[in-house]
Amino acid sequence: MTERLSVGDPAPDFTLPDSTGRPVSLSDFRGRSVIVYFYPAAATPGCAKQACDFRDNLGELASAGYAVLGISPDSQAKLAKWVAAESLTFPMLSDSERTVMKQWGAFGEKQMYGKTVTGVIRSTFVVDPEGVISLAQYNVKATGHVAKLRRDLGV
Repeated sequence: MTERLSVGDPAPDFTLPDSTGRPVSLSDFRGRSVIVYFYPAAATPGCAKQACDFRDNLGELASAGYAVLGISPDSQAKLAKWVAAESLTFPMLSDSERTVMKQWGAFGEKQMYGKTVTGVIRSTFVVDPEGVISLAQYNVKATGHVAKLRRDLGV
């Protein structure tokens, strides 16, 4: 089982390519709060719902000082098609080796349809301006998650 992050832990830094191939590092956001969320697969119904909810709430989140980064194991090419199809307006990053997911505890054993499987654990984190985890949520639901997150953050 991958060790999970908790509030107060330093956020593991990373650099991953976005849907255009441009490298994006967590450290690029130092001095700002950033929501980092992990999802299983681009262009699937639940992941599309979650991504579009972030897209549709991005203005309010940004006004409250939050940037958003989505991370999946999808290839940069698949992400590029998905970003275009859904008009996503924030970085979607490719962690094809699942290295970052494992560092953040977002890859490992989970329950799916009553069976134990190994895969991406849908997770959301808030990293404060100093690079410390201020919110860690594992096994979140795709639908309604952004609304709940906004309530949790007071946005």
